[in-house]
Amino acid sequence: MTRVRIPLEKAHRSAPTLKGRACFQVVVFTFGLNAENSSLSLSLSLARRQLSIMAIPAASAAAKAKATSSSSMTSTIRAYSLPLILFIVAMYFQLSVIPKSFPPSHYAVLGLRSQSSIEEVKEAYDNVSSTWNSEAQAPDSLEFIKIRYAYELLTNPSWKRNYDIFGFEEQIDVIEKLKKQYAGESFSRIDLPLLESAASDSEDHNLPVITSKDFQTMFQDNKPWLIQLCSFGSKSCDQFSHAWKRIAGFLDGVAKAAQVDLEDIQLATYLADKKPTGQPFFRNSLPSFVAFPQGCKSAKCVIRYEGDPSIDSVTDWFATTILGLPRILYYSKESLGEKFLAKVSLHKVKVIFFSKTGERAAPIVRQAAKSYWAHASFAFVLWREEESSFWFNSFEVESAPAIVFLKDPGVKPVVNSRLLDIIEQNKEQELPQLRSTTSMQLGCDAQGYSRAGYDTVTWYCAVVAGRHSPQLSQMRRTLRRVQETLSNEVKSIPADEEQTAPAARALQSKRLTFAWLDGEAQKKYCLFFLQSETSYETCGSRTDMTDVPKLFIIRYKRNVSEESEKPEGKPKSIWDSLQDQELDPAAQLVAKYNGSDEIPEITKWISQIIKDGDARDLPHYRTRTPQLVPDDSEPIWSSSIQRIPSTKTIKQSIIGILRGVYDRMEDPRIGPILLLAALMSFGNIWLRRSQATPLSNQPNSKNRSSRRRRDRSGAASTQDLPPSITDMEPRDSYEMPLSGSDSDQ
Repeated sequence: MTRVRIPLEKAHRSAPTLKGRACFQVVVFTFGLNAENSSLSLSLSLARRQLSIMAIPAASAAAKAKATSSSSMTSTIRAYSLPLILFIVAMYFQLSVIPKSFPPSHYAVLGLRSQSSIEEVKEAYDNVSSTWNSEAQAPDSLEFIKIRYAYELLTNPSWKRNYDIFGFEEQIDVIEKLKKQYAGESFSRIDLPLLESAASDSEDHNLPVITSKDFQTMFQDNKPWLIQLCSFGSKSCDQFSHAWKRIAGFLDGVAKAAQVDLEDIQLATYLADKKPTGQPFFRNSLPSFVAFPQGCKSAKCVIRYEGDPSIDSVTDWFATTILGLPRILYYSKESLGEKFLAKVSLHKVKVIFFSKTGERAAPIVRQAAKSYWAHASFAFVLWREEESSFWFNSFEVESAPAIVFLKDPGVKPVVNSRLLDIIEQNKEQELPQLRSTTSMQLGCDAQGYSRAGYDTVTWYCAVVAGRHSPQLSQMRRTLRRVQETLSNEVKSIPADEEQTAPAARALQSKRLTFAWLDGEAQKKYCLFFLQSETSYETCGSRTDMTDVPKLFIIRYKRNVSEESEKPEGKPKSIWDSLQDQELDPAAQLVAKYNGSDEIPEITKWISQIIKDGDARDLPHYRTRTPQLVPDDSEPIWSSSIQRIPSTKTIKQSIIGILRGVYDRMEDPRIGPILLLAALMSFGNIWLRRSQATPLSNQPNSKNRSSRRRRDRSGAASTQDLPPSITDMEPRDSYEMPLSGSDSDQ
């Protein structure tokens, strides 16, 4: 085996990346071969190694150059992506969106400048039409329609005003309609005039017309307003005039309605919608509706109607959105009992409206439903002649329209055609229910006073308590007849009826009140007065089939001397102050009735209790009465719940945002703004990139420390490698000079 040291000067010259003079040790194993063969083999091997050494740096340099060029292009595109996007969007706005948003005006068709006078329009039309006599210069049907439409539009003072100020064209669809109708025909066949005018006068409407002078004084009564923006020369406004009269009639009593003519340019411009450029316009054509809620006195807080102009839509929108009134549902013959009568609280009066037309409830009715929600529930029924016998047998209704009031069980329905007066007269049950909202009014509260007045010392409250059942309905009917009997005896009390005189006089003087109590809902209150072993048959939830209503009477008495002698100074202790707060001002004594259900017997018993309570000096015992539980929750139209945004409100907000975006897309300033932003962004990015210095080529301490760590890790990794023929010199090896080297050449 022969060891040869070979200088590779040529390889170093071809590979400049190799520093210094390198030598390769080649170990040649000669197993009987001669020196010439060995020299030839070494020469071929070294040549191959030289070629590989020369190719590796060239290939790596080309790959690095290609990767560097690709990464540089990618970083450049990424850096300038924002200004490029802004530039493309700006060009799209300038070349596509803006031309569509601003089509040529009708003045340009006649060769005039914008807002030229009517005389100039007529003169321009005469000049254009004078050349139509010759067949060579005769216009086609499309050109004639455009010119004639512009002439008729701009020579009508009302139409011209609406077009110049508000950009409003009521009959713009006429052009497309006539283009299809007279396509390919001569212009002489077109019927004139193209536009239809409506001869309408404001005096025919018999409704108030608001002007700029009246605007500031119209909000003195603080009522909501519905304003109709219209033009009295407009065809659509003239067709809607009868519907507007009905809308104003529906709102009578709950809001005010008026109209504004576009002839009053100052007020109409103030109330019209505005584009981003400030130009007034009407989004949904004319007539347009704006509402001033209660307390709103400027255009900043107005609410605009966005739907179709119809009587039902406008009225329902104003009543629901502006006034916050509840809707009243319609019920059929089959669903009235199951979905209305069975679900309404028993203490409420049921008010049923019979309608022939099936129209939605008028705002005045919905206002009544909101005002009397604690006393009554409302429903609508569509009257059909084939069902007339059913309604007559049920409620004695002969025809519609009619109003039915359903009160206590067994009470004859009240049928009438009047509304508010009837509701006020019949809002309470014949035998009222003792509830949290009626206890003070009925005089059945130890915290309050008698219905007879604040000076009354002693008064009474007769109450029948029980769970909802036929037994309770029967007992309520009995107590109501007792009340009617005593009311009739008030007028003339015979001498032989002295036994019932105390109760009759107490009822006449309003010291006696009759009421009934829901023992299931008012469990604590019921058990407080009926403390007995059988009280659970009357109070609380139903545990068995036994329902026993109980009649009792409460005597309330105030100690006038104790209240007048009560010191006004501070209490002696905290305990004294707490005790005074817990006790009711009036003392209460309870008497329970255990007799039969006969009306005379109950009447005599009540009279005897009142006689003894007025005459005898009974102990003055004060206590703390449990509070009555509220029966009804807050209605859906209460102020607290109205603050919660509904699904409809959220939807309207989203639509409003999208509408605002759409309006701003028509702003001619958007394109130049985007182009300016693109140029500024491009300049800023170019300036920052040109000022950046290549700091990556300068070594720093962090790079040197990382290089040292790599060297240490490389040295540690080679310590445990097994020895090879390149690590140790064989014992029988020697250096052999290389023949044919560069030095010899």
